[in-house]
Amino acid sequence: MVCTMTFTEFYRSSDEFVQVRQCSLNTFDLQLFNGEKTEEATPKRKEEARKKGQVAKSVEINSAFVILAAFLALKVIGVFIYDELAGYMRFIYTSFPIQDFTIQSVKMLFFNFAIIFLKTALPIMFAILITSLLINFFQVGFNFSTEPLLPQLDRLNPLSGFKRIFSKRSLVECLKAIFKIMIIGYFIYNFIGHETEQLPKLIGAELSDSLRMTAMLILDLVFQISGVMLVLAALDFFYQHWEHNQSLKMSKQEIKEEYKQTEGNPQIKGKIKERQRAMAMRRMMQEVPKADVVVTNPTHFAVALKYDNTMAAPMVIAKGQDVVAMRIKDLAKEHRIAIVENKPLARALYGSTEVGDIVPPELYKSVAEVLAYVYRLKKRLS
Repeated sequence: MVCTMTFTEFYRSSDEFVQVRQCSLNTFDLQLFNGEKTEEATPKRKEEARKKGQVAKSVEINSAFVILAAFLALKVIGVFIYDELAGYMRFIYTSFPIQDFTIQSVKMLFFNFAIIFLKTALPIMFAILITSLLINFFQVGFNFSTEPLLPQLDRLNPLSGFKRIFSKRSLVECLKAIFKIMIIGYFIYNFIGHETEQLPKLIGAELSDSLRMTAMLILDLVFQISGVMLVLAALDFFYQHWEHNQSLKMSKQEIKEEYKQTEGNPQIKGKIKERQRAMAMRRMMQEVPKADVVVTNPTHFAVALKYDNTMAAPMVIAKGQDVVAMRIKDLAKEHRIAIVENKPLARALYGSTEVGDIVPPELYKSVAEVLAYVYRLKKRLS
C-alpha cells in the first residue's frame, strides 16, 4: 500500500490517523530491513573476495590467446617440426629395420623419440604456458589463494547443485556457448566455401606440397577464428567484471555492520570520546589553582595563564567558553587567583592557543601588561 496523504489530512479523524501511522511504519520497515543489495561493494569487501579467489576473470580471453599463441608458435617453427618428424620417420622405415633388433636398439629408438618430442612439443607448450600466465596476470594481477582448492561440503548437496545448474549464471554461460558455436560455425562454413577451389589441387600435388597447402589453410582458418574469439572474449571480459561487481553488492545493513567492525560502534566510540573529554576537563580544572591570572571576556571566554622564570613565555594551562569559563572563574575566585577582564586578549588567546601552548609572540605585549598589573596588585596587597 502506498501512503499519499498530506499533512492536513493527517488529523481528519482518529481512524485515518491510525491508518496513516501504520502505513508510515510499514514503509519505514521496508526501507530499513528489506536487505536489498543496492550499494556498491566497499574496498574491504572487495579485498576479502580477492583473498578468497573471487575475482573477475574471463576464461574466453585465456582460451582465445592460448589458441592464438599455440598456432603462432606452430607457424614459426612448423618447418623445423616437419623436418624433425620427417627425419625420424625416415630413420624408422629405412635405417632401423636393417639394424639388429636388440634391447639397446629399442632403448635408442625410444630415446630418440623422446628427444624429438621435446624438441617439437616443448616450444609450443612453453608458448602456451607463458601466454596463459601473462593473460591471467593482466586480468587479476598476482593473487595467490588456496581457498578455492579447499573441499566444500555444500557442493555435495543436490539442491545446491540444481540451483547452480538452473541459475542465471548457468543460463548466461549456455547462451554464450551457443552464440560462440554459431559464430565460429558460420566463419568455418564461409571459409570452406571460399577455399573449395583449392581442395582439388591437393589430389595431384606432391605430399610435401599438399601438407604445406593444408597447413596454410588450417592456419588461416585458425587465425580468423581466433580473431572472432578475441572479439567475443573482449565482450565477455566486460560482462564478467559487471557480473562480479553485481555479486559483491551489499545492503545498507551490511555496510553498517562492516563499518562497526572496522571503525567500532559509533555509540561506544562516542562514549569513549565523552569520557576522554571529561578526564581532560578534570585535569585542566586541577591546573587552574596554579595559574597566575585568568583573562576573561568577561562572560563568554576565560583563559588561565601561568608564568615563572623557567618558561620562555607564559603558558595557557586552562581555557573554556560559557559554562566552562564560569567554572574556571569560580575556581579562580575560590583559590584567590587574579581575574582580569580584557575582551580582545581573551578572544585572541582562546582562538589562537590550546591548553599547554605558550602565548604567541604577537600577544607578548598584551600578556606582559596583564601580568605586570597582577604582580603590582599582589605586591600592593602584600
